[in-house]
Amino acid sequence: MPHPAADLDAVDRSLLRTLQRDARTTVGTLAEQVALSPSPCWRRVRQLEQSGVIAGYHAQLDRHRVGYGVLGFVHLGLHNHTDETTAAFEREVQVLPQVLSCHNLSGRYDYQLEVVAQDLERFSEFVRSVVRNLPGVREISTSFSLKEVKRTTALPLD
Repeated sequence: MPHPAADLDAVDRSLLRTLQRDARTTVGTLAEQVALSPSPCWRRVRQLEQSGVIAGYHAQLDRHRVGYGVLGFVHLGLHNHTDETTAAFEREVQVLPQVLSCHNLSGRYDYQLEVVAQDLERFSEFVRSVVRNLPGVREISTSFSLKEVKRTTALPLD
């Protein structure tokens, strides 16, 4: 995979830092912050979007305020690691809206899911009825977030 970071200059990094803080920042404000006129600033942002450096723009929701009181982590071990099993597992995980992230891991477990639920009962039901039935699942271990100390999607650009 290419490393586009080498192609990012100081202006690009400044634009990206600002957009990570507030993606609704206007082109005019961005241009002022990076000492460009609006047209070249807009072209830079478009280039960052087209190259895939900027993958999208999203609203960050407060999970508690939309009814998700539980954040849990589900560690999974698979029966086997064939291409077919892992592809089927990953395909099914992709469509589960309760799963915020899925990581293929090194170490004891094969995957870690970050899962939200309204409450412990619904989390438990999700794990028992959905996660347990995902392709290849052999072993499940769960843990819960007692307190979220930090959450960010902003990448360090220094």
